[in-house]
Amino acid sequence: MPVRALTNPETRFRQRYLDLLTNPRTRNVFVIRAKIIQYVRRYLDNRQFLEVETPMMNQLAGGATAKPFETWHNDLGQKLFMRVAPELYLKMLVVGGVDRVYEIGRQFRNECIDLTHNPEFTTCEFYQAYADYNDLMDMTEEMISGMVRLKFLFVWGGWGG
Repeated sequence: MPVRALTNPETRFRQRYLDLLTNPRTRNVFVIRAKIIQYVRRYLDNRQFLEVETPMMNQLAGGATAKPFETWHNDLGQKLFMRVAPELYLKMLVVGGVDRVYEIGRQFRNECIDLTHNPEFTTCEFYQAYADYNDLMDMTEEMISGMVRLKFLFVWGGWGG
């Protein structure tokens, strides 16, 4: 068992449990990420948005121009694609009468891996019927500024950090 925080990036990312055991900063990132997701979910729920889960595997690659991961479904005997974005399903829900909808979920893009690209990541997409870009910009600004206040309380208000 390491007695000090791990510094080798290869070890830190391949043996995340050791990094969590020895590095309080890594553990703190996990806590802050969870609090951010809780905040976004609460923010949207309080505005009557409905959280949904859309399919992760699709018969057609769609939703963005990124290259998808491919897989094979044995029972169906067909190739499927991991989603690159949930936007098409979310927009179909709005067209179908769900006026406010969002999803916090994983996306998969079969592209390069470097400091700015990860093949799997979490996004939040939300759509609101009859809202224009000004409404969405105002909402996004309010959500992010509230999140900054939450971070301030978290660090300086005795919630941790």
